[in-house]
Amino acid sequence: MTKRQAVFPANRHALYEEHGYSAAIRSGDLLFVSGQVGSLADGSPETDFELQVELAFENLKATLAAAGCTFDDIVDVTTFHTDPEQQFGTIMKVKQKIFGTPPYPNWTAVGVTWLAGFDFEIKVIARIPG
Repeated sequence: MTKRQAVFPANRHALYEEHGYSAAIRSGDLLFVSGQVGSLADGSPETDFELQVELAFENLKATLAAAGCTFDDIVDVTTFHTDPEQQFGTIMKVKQKIFGTPPYPNWTAVGVTWLAGFDFEIKVIARIPG
């Protein structure tokens, strides 16, 4: 039986320590990444929405890299949005920079009312390269 292993990116621990969760869990050849937000190093939110989304993807990239993965290894994405109708264009603009060509990962977007001070969160499942 495969045991889960916590994965953390370098220099990115304020929210994980404060709220008691792992950035990602490796289980076999799968990586389950916790929701990544556009937080600064101290855990506070980036106030500009587009920069917050870009920073969330940068934080995701760092977590993936800590497990030897890239965006190309992502198979499933779930994003959470506090105002989907107003934010969708900006999110799609940033998303296009990351996932510009097919095949695209699965993607589920969910509108929510609260993200602990943030306006965007992204969680993924990736396959760890062998």
